Amino acid sequence: MAIEKLFFNTNKTTAVDVAQARGVILLAAETNGCACYQYTPLQVKQSVVGYGRAEKKQVQEMTKSLLGLSAVPKPDDTADALAMAICHAHSSSTLFFR
Repeated sequence: MAIEKLFFNTNKTTAVDVAQARGVILLAAETNGCACYQYTPLQVKQSVVGYGRAEKKQVQEMTKSLLGLSAVPKPDDTADALAMAICHAHSSSTLFFR
């Protein structure tokens, strides 16, 4: 399982809620013996676009291209999850993208 590392730059009001949700997800993974890998937004962007400071639109377009989709995945959370999966596939010892 891959999950984004917790990072807050501007919207600190949701930090506690997001941290609680991540805690539940990480606990569920651990309880079920699921390996969990964490990636920063910079790592995801670097893996998908090749540039760690890429804009969200660039990541969405590259995700669309890499997965052979006809349109950018919607909503944005879906595109983010797919980009995370691509990052994990590139970073892990899988046979994806080789």
